[in-house]
Amino acid sequence: MAERDLDVVVFGATGVTGCRVAGYLAERCAGTEQTWAAAARDLGKLDRKMAEDGVECPVSIVADLDDPDSLAAMASRAKVVLDLVGPYTLYGRPVIEACVANGAHYMDLTGEMPFVRRVIEEFHDRAAEAGVKVVQVSGFEALPPDLAVAAAADKARERSGEALVSADCVVATKGMPAGLPRHTDVLSGGTMQSMVAVMDDEHAERALDPAALTLDPELAAEVRARSPIELGPRLGSNGEVIAPMSPAAYINPAVIHRANNLAAEGRGERPQPFRYREGIAIPGPTVTLPARYAAAGAMSATQAGFRAIAGSRRPRLRAGASRAMSKVFPGSGFGPSGDRLEDWRWGLTVEAETTGGNAVTVELDADGHPGYLTTARMLAEAGLALAEPGATPERAGCLTPATALGTGSMPRFERAGMRFAVSG
Repeated sequence: MAERDLDVVVFGATGVTGCRVAGYLAERCAGTEQTWAAAARDLGKLDRKMAEDGVECPVSIVADLDDPDSLAAMASRAKVVLDLVGPYTLYGRPVIEACVANGAHYMDLTGEMPFVRRVIEEFHDRAAEAGVKVVQVSGFEALPPDLAVAAAADKARERSGEALVSADCVVATKGMPAGLPRHTDVLSGGTMQSMVAVMDDEHAERALDPAALTLDPELAAEVRARSPIELGPRLGSNGEVIAPMSPAAYINPAVIHRANNLAAEGRGERPQPFRYREGIAIPGPTVTLPARYAAAGAMSATQAGFRAIAGSRRPRLRAGASRAMSKVFPGSGFGPSGDRLEDWRWGLTVEAETTGGNAVTVELDADGHPGYLTTARMLAEAGLALAEPGATPERAGCLTPATALGTGSMPRFERAGMRFAVSG
């Protein structure tokens, strides 16, 4: 990779998130020796989009999913390819194939767990042999919680040689743009289209499995028994109501458990599954408790409905639901307007317990809309970390964000507006 002329290539830079990734890289790499490029199918559209958003793009690359040679040429120039073209079930495999074959690390934002499972089955050994990191689910889902839980596990081992028996992750909004909330603040067209892709998948039920990315059957059974995915509302330690994780409660758990498995295997140990639980905090005074429980209950019911359909053994039911959703759901470009991205502030807290009964807490304080702005910044920063020699663990294959980047990378995310703190 030392001979490559580009550290990071953003494939799909004409999209909403792709353009913001490019914008971050333009500012971040200015005046440094780090190099980056934007890639898309239509060079004219790419150049116009960069100009409209005021992004100074040093290199533009034509890369088309229908042209394997163009993907190979892109990957052969890059140390890291950031793939922003989804749904990944439909469009991700050719890019991964090109990266593994041509020696470029790969990262994406997918939350489509059946697809991630297939990628692991097909590409893990090939990528490991090629020295390539294939890192999926690298946005708000699941990079922050994956790093935070891994940091808690590292702290437990360093302090007392203990492992985790549980980890509770809660996300809370600390600040929002002025005025009334808008539906575009929380609804992402890309996420909605990913749900459609999952529903269409022949293995849609894997999207519901906390052990979806645990390939060993015996270990997978332990994960399911110890750490089922809970959808019901519950009361938090500070009186907040905890609702299921948004946009879906089914994405992060499988990643967290795979990270735990990979970390143990890297130490030559048998993985010890732990209970992982997560959710979104709905705070408020005691008098509002019934209303907050009702809101959390509505979120739970929505996700329970998705579980019922995705877990159905009736392909026609899933196909019908998929067609209905594709007609109703917005397209990939749907989301919050630019003027409502910067004023968000949010946080994440992981409270973990160790085998010795000790407590470890990891807190994250973050700026920007989590799904559109922080995600773009964290993906770009992660890409730069992978491109930098010695900045991440020397491990290859299909990895999670935490196992690819290592918890030692956490301080660099301060540049992306994410500040981690570990205590205990």
